[in-house]
Amino acid sequence: MNSLTPFPDRRGGADVVAFHRTELSVILSLYGRMVAAGEWRDYGISSLRDVAVFSVFRRTAENPLYRIEKRPKLRNRQGEYAVISLEGQVLKRGHDLRTVLRVLERKLIRPVE
Repeated sequence: MNSLTPFPDRRGGADVVAFHRTELSVILSLYGRMVAAGEWRDYGISSLRDVAVFSVFRRTAENPLYRIEKRPKLRNRQGEYAVISLEGQVLKRGHDLRTVLRVLERKLIRPVE
């Protein structure tokens, strides 16, 4: 009666891609600055079998303005990080997350009146 029953895995034992704590801190730092500037209002995180996605929304009920994707299979090719716009256009792709996110930081720079 002391035998252990393993908890069933509904994903069939497949590994899931997720953002690491250091990656999330970089993304959430940018997210906080954009919320303070009034540009973004909500986000969502998806961890799938081959991609992890951080989606940014202007309003909760809309399609995401930007998707920050992590695809480890592209690590040796174009880079595992990408920023994708609402229309599906890849704005920036690369190996370093901070460098890729600079394309979104430009949105914070505005002329002073």
